[in-house]
Amino acid sequence: MFTSKQLERYADVLWWGLSTARSSPFKKEDIILIRYHRPAIQLAEILYGRLLAAGYHPVQRMSPTTRMERQFYQLSNNRQLVFLPPGERELMSQLNGSIFLYAPESITHLQDVDPDKIGKTAVAQKSLRDILNRRESNGTLSWTLCVFPTAELAAQAGLSTEDYTRQVIKACFLNKTAPVAEWRRVHENAQAIKKWLNALEVAYYHVESKNIDLHVTPGQKRQWIGISGRNIPSFEIFLSPDWRGVRGTYYADQPSYRSGNRVEGVRLEFKNGRATGVTADKGARFVQKQLKIDKGAAQLGEFSLTDKRFSRIDRFMANTLYDENFGGKNGNCHIALGSSYANTYAGNRQKLTAARKRDLGFNESALHWDLVNTEKKRVSAHLKSGRTITIYENGCFME
Repeated sequence: MFTSKQLERYADVLWWGLSTARSSPFKKEDIILIRYHRPAIQLAEILYGRLLAAGYHPVQRMSPTTRMERQFYQLSNNRQLVFLPPGERELMSQLNGSIFLYAPESITHLQDVDPDKIGKTAVAQKSLRDILNRRESNGTLSWTLCVFPTAELAAQAGLSTEDYTRQVIKACFLNKTAPVAEWRRVHENAQAIKKWLNALEVAYYHVESKNIDLHVTPGQKRQWIGISGRNIPSFEIFLSPDWRGVRGTYYADQPSYRSGNRVEGVRLEFKNGRATGVTADKGARFVQKQLKIDKGAAQLGEFSLTDKRFSRIDRFMANTLYDENFGGKNGNCHIALGSSYANTYAGNRQKLTAARKRDLGFNESALHWDLVNTEKKRVSAHLKSGRTITIYENGCFME
């Protein structure tokens, strides 16, 4: 699939992403976790060697195989579903960096597993994610992730493995002699857009397409962020809105895979900030169960836009990282049901307590599910001054 040179370039880009996402430089003896699926072991080995040579402490963990994951949910009792191994909290509490190489050998093997079991495990593991979120907020942790092509991902996307790999190479600039320089250029251009967006005093955003008529209230002390190195690739610019002000209709024309289930044509009707009307062309029952995982699962945690001038992704990839960054003809917007991102808070995140988050309308949930729309659309900002301006149209920001 990849040449040895492309693998080395991929490692370069991942280190750029991990370093860029940090608010302070890494230092020797920092602890960096490498998580990976079995097919990505070559890339994991390159990263492991580089981290050792640089004086860091790499910790490597291969994700469970397809069979192991099925066994876990088929055979575990309630206590096993929520079990957290000794030392896990200690590791998360001292971690300085995390890289995840996503290379699944199956993405449908859990489709016959009771979603309640998967949800119970997700809720139990939220305490670990909370630790990582706090460390990220205080500048002692950064993370990034990427996709390593597999035959399974290609098949589910309706592509050959070679075509799927070419999409990854193109999206991450691995066909360039200096891919990190390309990422720095995208990063710089995105800074100007975010600066423009964050200077606007917005009462609410209005998203309009053939199947969307949605109002999103940004809320107080919010900022647009994105293209920060946290995902490779990432071309989206997003914020976590005040979920209480969301109303109207949203439609996801891109299919989505979650917990082994493929869903298509998800339609959501928001009233008073909650998705009260939920339908889907395929997988409706699964969607409805996901939105009942916890109190915040039916509420909005993210609103995102991708500029087609940045993204080279023009095919459905059966993977959220790529599909939420789709460029194509019209760019894309996506929303995420569930948890919000604390780093979209425009104030001092170290003072963003749980009570303060609730007061500001940041959503809390064990769920975070991105649902993508690639239709031609217009997004207008209704300013507090009474003016209305278009911020996004025909797949591009208007700055």
